Amino acid sequence: MPIRSILRFPDARLSMAAAPVERFDADLAALANDLLETMRAAPGIGITAPHIGILQRLTVIELDPASGPKIYVNPEIIWSSDETVSHAEGSVSMPGITEDVIRPRLIRVRYQTPSGDVVEMEADGLLSICLQHEIDQLDGIFWLQRLSRLKRERAVKRFAKLARSG
Repeated sequence: MPIRSILRFPDARLSMAAAPVERFDADLAALANDLLETMRAAPGIGITAPHIGILQRLTVIELDPASGPKIYVNPEIIWSSDETVSHAEGSVSMPGITEDVIRPRLIRVRYQTPSGDVVEMEADGLLSICLQHEIDQLDGIFWLQRLSRLKRERAVKRFAKLARSG
């Protein structure tokens, strides 16, 4: 379970849509484990295969280490509420930068387990925000695209300054 290198913004692969996972095998399980270890080391609470340069629809989320990680293969949002919520978001590909993003409060998601079983579930709170954030990434939508132009430009400038000083 090696820790993989995480792509850094503005790597073009972070703006590419990921292909559906078609093989549910030991390689998929190993990739999910690598994602988990990489996310924990970052540190973060969510990561996608595209974050490490693999354009497959796979994400791992761990909101609470006591509850353990959750693996979502080929996740898609099939419904979202009209009610919205604002929450500070960031990315393992842009460490040190956060901004408030407005998203639907409640969503329904369809995904597959690592063994290929299809599951539907509703999510709210932090899980809803994380799923939307990671599914955006799988669709090639980097979280900055959810910000106003002014907030996006400020975040990019702050990240460039961090990169120069770090």
